[in-house]
Amino acid sequence: MRAVIQRVSEASVSIEGEIKSRINNGLMILLGIENADTGEDIEWLSRKIMQLRIFDDAEGVMNLSIVDVKGEAMVVSQFTLHASTKKGNRPSYIYAAKPGIAVPLYDQFVKQLSFDLNKPVQTGEFGARMDISLINEGPVTIIIDTKNKK
Repeated sequence: MRAVIQRVSEASVSIEGEIKSRINNGLMILLGIENADTGEDIEWLSRKIMQLRIFDDAEGVMNLSIVDVKGEAMVVSQFTLHASTKKGNRPSYIYAAKPGIAVPLYDQFVKQLSFDLNKPVQTGEFGARMDISLINEGPVTIIIDTKNKK
């Protein structure tokens, strides 16, 4: 599982011109799922995201987590995070899980994150063509891959 996590002051997902979901102060999480991902990856990644100290404290130091600031979260599935660009100029997505595997893992991740955050998590729509708008605060962008837990 690969995640791009952005600290945002606001974010929204629109499908065909209609806003599907929106958050304020919190995290926009783009999530890529591969065939080898498991429930263990889901639990580890959710915990790691909840514990990331990437929000400013009173002194302006990144020392607080999303839980500490009572932030919101949005998760959008993005298979292109597993693009292989080794050969040629057209990325290959052979490592990205197909919907039959990815959808249940995506749903399970959203449920786990919601449980860990103790509030609903906003989402995109799996497989839809989405327009994502966000204001990356900082900017702060973190990339986490569950296959590289070092």
